[in-house]
Amino acid sequence: MKVCIVGQGGREHAYASVLSRVADVVVTPGNPGIPASTRTPPIEIDADLFVIGPEGPLADGLADRLRADGRLVFGPGADGAALESSKAWMKEVVSAAGVPTAGFRVFDSDPGSCRDAHACLEALAPPYVVKTSGLAAGKGVLVTDNLAAAHADVDAKLDGSAFGPAGQRIVIEEGLVGPEVSLFAICDGRRAVLLPTAVRDHKRLGDGDTGPNTGGMGCVSPLGDVDRAVCRELAALSFSPTLDELVRRGVDYRGVLYAGFMLTPDGPRLLEYNVRFGDPEAQVTLPRIDSDLAALLWGAAAGEVRDEIVVSDDAMVCVVCASEGYPSAPRTGDLIAGIEAASALDGVTVFCAGVAAASDSEATPGSLVTAGGRVLNVCGRGPNAAVAHARAYEAVQRISWPGMTFRTDIAAPEARAAAAST
Repeated sequence: MKVCIVGQGGREHAYASVLSRVADVVVTPGNPGIPASTRTPPIEIDADLFVIGPEGPLADGLADRLRADGRLVFGPGADGAALESSKAWMKEVVSAAGVPTAGFRVFDSDPGSCRDAHACLEALAPPYVVKTSGLAAGKGVLVTDNLAAAHADVDAKLDGSAFGPAGQRIVIEEGLVGPEVSLFAICDGRRAVLLPTAVRDHKRLGDGDTGPNTGGMGCVSPLGDVDRAVCRELAALSFSPTLDELVRRGVDYRGVLYAGFMLTPDGPRLLEYNVRFGDPEAQVTLPRIDSDLAALLWGAAAGEVRDEIVVSDDAMVCVVCASEGYPSAPRTGDLIAGIEAASALDGVTVFCAGVAAASDSEATPGSLVTAGGRVLNVCGRGPNAAVAHARAYEAVQRISWPGMTFRTDIAAPEARAAAAST
């Protein structure tokens, strides 16, 4: 089977790494750190299956155009992708489906609506949650206990200065408290089959969950506090009712569905759906799938997903190495050292995200430089979270470039718990 993966980040590198075990893989546009990358447009590539990684092309209807050309595609059309590209529509769908979620109201840039948004904030208790309705690369969510900051964020989003058109419609949600957890299901248009493992992402830039929200600074899977039985309970609350509601609305959803939950004292609440594997959640999930991933994705794209997905019990920890200035103004062009040394360690895989080929004539051929905010995803794998955590951070210490930044506490609680139980 030949598989074409669309995208250029760490998630697509993880896809390529796993799918290449059983299939001939090409990645477009890819990046210099991903083998078999090409700049050839997807529509010009002859492949048995197309796997679309990022949310942008999905929201833009790439899956629809490929399907219209007779291609088999893993990824929803633009109608299904609206679960992520319009948080307002997503909340409407899940409410209609009976999925437990935070209370919410939707506002736009009309002056009257803007005034209502500020009045809504005044009526809420902290934490205050303000989200762009449109796509904002994982950075369009403000969660704060500071009411003045929430008011300022509403103004910046609705006047377009923060996120342009994506922020000129916002969702203000009831603030919830509790641990977060992410789950994934593979959907074939009629059924949603759970990947029986939970993931916890760390969105804040700094240690101790401080600083601004980012696209994700690292993650761990599986979780000691969310076993497979809990995963099944959360899936029953969310995936099947949502897919049934999409069918009622005439949406043929074929692809992965990502559910982000908060486990509140009053029970689980759905925070969001994404219409693709998370990044960096994919990096600790895809490598642990023991089923034939190419056959699994092909079956979903064809409308016949298998009934069970086998996932390893191994633990994986991903630490994101980012550029100085991320997420607001990342510095680029710095020479990266140590990828090979890190990759040579037992149980370590380094996925390339925001990288480019070095143009300096004095650089070693094949050298890479930073070309984005999140540059590398350094993953450790082991029999438990303690081993995976140690391997990931040992590998991080072998990598360097000027201004490299990373969190030092990714999966630390899970690692401590695993060490204490052995």
